[in-house]
Amino acid sequence: MDNRTEVREFLTSRRARLQPDDVGLPSGGHRRVPGLRRTEVAMLAGVSIEYYSKLERGNLAGASDSVLDAVARALRLDAAERDHLYDLARAANGPMTAKPRRRPKEWTARPSLQRALDAITAGPAFVRNGRMDILAANALAREFYDEVFDAPGTGNLARYNFLDERSRDFYPDWDAAADVVVAILRAEAGRDPYDRGLQDLVGELSTLSDDFRTKWAAHNVRHHGSGVKPFHHHAVGDLTLAYEGLELTEEPGLSLLIYTAEAGSASEQNLRLLASLAATREVPVAGRDAAVAEDERR
Repeated sequence: MDNRTEVREFLTSRRARLQPDDVGLPSGGHRRVPGLRRTEVAMLAGVSIEYYSKLERGNLAGASDSVLDAVARALRLDAAERDHLYDLARAANGPMTAKPRRRPKEWTARPSLQRALDAITAGPAFVRNGRMDILAANALAREFYDEVFDAPGTGNLARYNFLDERSRDFYPDWDAAADVVVAILRAEAGRDPYDRGLQDLVGELSTLSDDFRTKWAAHNVRHHGSGVKPFHHHAVGDLTLAYEGLELTEEPGLSLLIYTAEAGSASEQNLRLLASLAATREVPVAGRDAAVAEDERR
């Protein structure tokens, strides 16, 4: 992903969404293009039009924190967008010979982390990376996301969202869910522009999904900390679940997400039903393990 292109398109898209009234400026009559003019952003940021034009052409190299903060304020960036701007600036200031960060080909959850996931029984709990791969999960999450682990999802929430038609039933508000997925991927691309796996994923989805291409071009980013989502699971029906996302301090770039239902709600009842389905699928495995242990004792 070319940094200058990313910077140019991000800043241009943020400027285009603002109207003069949004920032306390007069409309100034007819405008050939939507949004603020470059001169207006430069004035709001307290920099020259020449300097801001240089930034918007994609050259963030050497921009100070104070300038980045001023541009963020002028463009009314939220916390996720501001962080993304700083990530793009860090990439612009990096040496041209910077090498991609090496990552293990396969990541396996520590036994203690898996035990922690398994200890959560009231809701789906799982660990994912910034590419939206589900890397570890409790039994209820595996049941909840059973379709995600089938082809074409292969354990990746983004592939499931854009390449599996079943996702349009699973997410009652599919468009909003898709927006979130793309915004998370876009933010991850800013944090780690050298992630080859992410580049390959974006290329794959861009090739196979018109919806993804359109949403990717919007350059929206977001933090995925907490909220409420509606779902429709093929086995138990409608669920409205709150989620909390936690960053794993021992595993930079990985997040732990936990879904819960309001006590006494229909969603809680449906989660319990889903948990019972998950338990029945676990019984054969447990029985097999017990038989193995008995053979070893003999």
